[in-house]
Amino acid sequence: MQYLLNKLELIRTASERNTFILADARDADMAWGIPSFGVSSAADAGNAPARSWCTVPMFLDQIRQVVHQGLIDILLASVSSMEVLAHRERLFEGTHITPAVRINDASDIWFLRGARYCDSPSRPFASAWIEEAQFGSLTAPRDQPPVVNLGLYSMTFNNDLEADWRSLTAFREFRADAERRGFRYFLEVFAPNVRDCGLTPSEIPDFVHDSIVRALAGIPSSGRPLFLKIPYFGPGPLEELVAYDPSLVVGVMGGKSGTTHDAFRLLAEARKYGARLALFGRKIKNAEDPLAFIRMLRALADGEIGPEEAVRCYHGELQSAGRKSKLPLEEDMQLTSSELIHA
Repeated sequence: MQYLLNKLELIRTASERNTFILADARDADMAWGIPSFGVSSAADAGNAPARSWCTVPMFLDQIRQVVHQGLIDILLASVSSMEVLAHRERLFEGTHITPAVRINDASDIWFLRGARYCDSPSRPFASAWIEEAQFGSLTAPRDQPPVVNLGLYSMTFNNDLEADWRSLTAFREFRADAERRGFRYFLEVFAPNVRDCGLTPSEIPDFVHDSIVRALAGIPSSGRPLFLKIPYFGPGPLEELVAYDPSLVVGVMGGKSGTTHDAFRLLAEARKYGARLALFGRKIKNAEDPLAFIRMLRALADGEIGPEEAVRCYHGELQSAGRKSKLPLEEDMQLTSSELIHA
């Protein structure tokens, strides 16, 4: 984790303005159930039934490939995945990549087939105990340093007094437990998960950012998150949040699946307007070639390439590897995200 902490310090002190942290979010099994890992490559190639989901062994092998590639800074996964990869296999030893786990799974990410949980305001919940993340189980010996010592903690504010009070109360309990155990965390805050939240679309960015600032104002530095993971609402809101407290590192989430240009433009725009970290999940997982996709993200994050060129380079790599792209280049160059179109 020291490599990550060093990069965060460079960002906070502004001693290196090009420093950017890239994370691969592989925690979908905390949300989606069996379809979590996407359609298997065999099904894509026509060698399996159309509804052939990627299995746990397949998915873990994908993570191993990403770690061996060595271009990301953080690999986020579920506690069960990290039990195998970090605790049993010691996959991250000898690499600069920091393993992290989703340490809570509130109800607004319960995207099970047929479920309607997300119609209600988010309720706090955590499947895992911090010790299970750190040491692999509740009964494992504590005579060695934690193997995994970074977690994502998620909250969603819905402009609902009771629901938001419950979320903040659970957060207070979590961060106290985390500080006592020396467990580091970063904070993910979503936009409201219910439609009828009393806010217009234009009010949501201000509401989310104000909720974050208010939630952190009563917390000393010892209990604060290492960084934020938030939706990208556009240049203005991001610049305002970044300027408010330079000590708080702001990262953006990759968002929903879209065109390749959506993903690459999001990273470039977020970087331009002050974000210093990006976490991509579905857009990496669903890419035709996840490793090539990550190579483009790394080049964008380091300022070596622009988003349009990155799309063309990515399609060039697909062609060279004999992989079929989901969209023709012309269509994949389109922007479909409203935040990017109106930026």
